[in-house]
Amino acid sequence: MATFTTRPEILGRFGVVTSTHWIASAVGMSILERGGNAFDAAIATGLTLQVVEPHLNGPGGDLPAIFYSRKRDRVEVLCAQGTAPAGATMDHYRAQGLSLIPGDGLLATVIPGSFDGWMLMLRDYGTMTVRDVLEPAIYYAGQGHPVLPQVSAAIAQLGDFFRREWPTSYETWLPGGNAPAPRSDFRNPALAATWQRIVAEAEARPGREAGIEAARDAFYRGFVAEAIQAYLATAEVMDASGARHKGVLNADDLAGWRATVEAPQTYDYHGWTVAKTGPWGQGPVLLQALALLKGIDLADMDPAGERFIHTVVEAMKLAFADREVYYGDPAFADVPLDRLLSDTYNDERRRLIADDASLLLRPGRLPGFEEQHAHTTRMLAQMEGGAVYEPTMAHLTARRGDTVHLDVIDRDGNMVSATPSGGWLQSSPVVPGLGFCLNSRAQMFWLEPGLPTSLAPGKRPRTTLTPSLALYDGRPTLAFGTPGGDQQDQWQLAFFLRYVHGHFDLQQTIDMPLFHTAHFPASFHPRTCKPGDLTIEETAGADVLAALRARGHGLNVAPAWSIGRVTAARRDADGLLRAAATPRLMQAYAIGR
Repeated sequence: MATFTTRPEILGRFGVVTSTHWIASAVGMSILERGGNAFDAAIATGLTLQVVEPHLNGPGGDLPAIFYSRKRDRVEVLCAQGTAPAGATMDHYRAQGLSLIPGDGLLATVIPGSFDGWMLMLRDYGTMTVRDVLEPAIYYAGQGHPVLPQVSAAIAQLGDFFRREWPTSYETWLPGGNAPAPRSDFRNPALAATWQRIVAEAEARPGREAGIEAARDAFYRGFVAEAIQAYLATAEVMDASGARHKGVLNADDLAGWRATVEAPQTYDYHGWTVAKTGPWGQGPVLLQALALLKGIDLADMDPAGERFIHTVVEAMKLAFADREVYYGDPAFADVPLDRLLSDTYNDERRRLIADDASLLLRPGRLPGFEEQHAHTTRMLAQMEGGAVYEPTMAHLTARRGDTVHLDVIDRDGNMVSATPSGGWLQSSPVVPGLGFCLNSRAQMFWLEPGLPTSLAPGKRPRTTLTPSLALYDGRPTLAFGTPGGDQQDQWQLAFFLRYVHGHFDLQQTIDMPLFHTAHFPASFHPRTCKPGDLTIEETAGADVLAALRARGHGLNVAPAWSIGRVTAARRDADGLLRAAATPRLMQAYAIGR
């Protein structure tokens, strides 16, 4: 009898699309059916996710993607993570009486990067026009879509605050004064009009590439930038610090910024080569965890058992501790990834994985980085077990947004894994006339000098956004990822290890009970940490939970089907395509034929 899975693993040879919302997945598949390639489909899927999951991402957000182009025959990283504005100095923020950057509002905003990233991908790797990829998003924003219950709840919980403090958000998300009922049709006509005007400006220039450049200009140097500038010139809004602040972003910041393409960071593991972003994102922590675990016989462990879970969690604690000391934008900081991924370093670090759960934050010490290590660990010691300060706007802090994810593979073998985020409806007020708000990614900077993640103009925040692409025997094979902030690489690591060592299909692997730890400092305001924490789904079973408690883990047992939103797609050596999506939250979907 076949093993039960919540959904079938999707199989086909024409194309597969998987994302965190069924409408977006269907949009991506429709683009493939119309003759578009994986890049065209990914762009249309991503733009649609901004409409149907507005509590998790938006047009003012950010975007990393890892992809393989059959034509160029290489894996590359799209960095559409906007940088800190020219006015974002530590002196300016500290003059506001802040020791942390708020998790929302205008001070938390960096340059919005996602739109330029999608347009760069369309120009250099896609085949379609701006209208082709924007039409589905325009349709759902203008004509309506069945609003998710999670969106309705987020809006309802913030309704009174929007009415008092962010009136443009109140007008957008509570038309007529009421939050949309779950699954009712919801429209964002201002956003639809913004996209329609961008399409019109693109079509005013002859030629596909010229039209794409016109769209980029409209957003970063045209009417969108002008609307953002006009709003920020006078706006002073409430944020999670409990005070009102003005932003520092301006039109010059937008005009001077471009998305870029760069080489990935990679690591070889049991015949696989895993590709991630550089250390301007948290992606290399997954590679560091693999480097630690490569010396342990995971294949001999039950992939759902307590030995496996304990070992993986302890490796993650060590990798994430290094993230706090060493990661940051490599254009501003020396990040010693070669040493962090070396056998010599990890052979020594692996000895720290003991039979009992560690309650300590233990970043490794590298020669030449002694002062940086001491400085960071002193700062982090002040916050172990709690916030640096108690936020007075808990209703905002607790309603932090999240992220979306998508994976696409076409019949030619082009492959995209993307994790768009930021600009969620909780981030900041809607910009008048545009139908979307700006992001809050600057909260990931520290207002403490001398760190790789210290705030500085022009610097990329050390984002949590971390798509994955893996090659098997040198052949691009697997695209996967998940929303989830600091949990993204934790859930992906469990998925990847179980897939590699357990020999399950994609859906079986995704369906297995998930777990993560908040042992290390969070990337999001108010930057809390919980030493020894282990959150795990109750479906792991009573025996497993008891054994983990006996090892000293501080268990937080979550309900069944409540952790993680992993999606994945694969291309076999013979061209067979596979895809799967999590049943958790009952909205992610894989489609293919």
